[in-house]
Amino acid sequence: MSATEGTGGGRPGRRELAYAVLLCLAGAGLALWAATRTWVVDVVGRSEPMLLVEERTGGQLLPWLPALALVGLAGGGAVLATRGRPRRVLGGLLTLLGLAVAAGGGYGLVGDLGDPVTWQWPALTLLGGLLAAVGGSSTMLRGHRWPAMGARYERRTSRPAGTSGPIGGAGTVEAWEALDRGEDPTVR
Repeated sequence: MSATEGTGGGRPGRRELAYAVLLCLAGAGLALWAATRTWVVDVVGRSEPMLLVEERTGGQLLPWLPALALVGLAGGGAVLATRGRPRRVLGGLLTLLGLAVAAGGGYGLVGDLGDPVTWQWPALTLLGGLLAAVGGSSTMLRGHRWPAMGARYERRTSRPAGTSGPIGGAGTVEAWEALDRGEDPTVR
């Protein structure tokens, strides 16, 4: 067995890209989900025979936390659409973003936010931030070597002669102008 057969047909870059994107998406998604759970329950009053309580989520305590997690989700998808230097810069931004989300989760664990209900939601936010940071740092360090989207996703500037389309390959402007004149642009 050759070295390329063991790595999936010589495509280790695709595998690394998939792992980095999945780490970013899973980490940001986990952090977003955990930030929307109840982190703190405060007693706001007593009314016999009940206590009046107020539940607050991580997003209510740290309003920037869900926003950063959403940006992390978008950035994880953007890794696929970028290449070269912009991908490396995006990886650096995702690393910083993941560390900021992890810091929010860490603050939820040790900060004075009130009477904590559970520790698992801030801990999962911390874990999600770290996962996103690992995916971002992987992208920053190795992303310039990974494959990019194919040319079929890029905008074409002109059509080759002889292709089907309005007026024998004419552009969209010419097709609209033909319609304005009352001509059918699909008929040659």
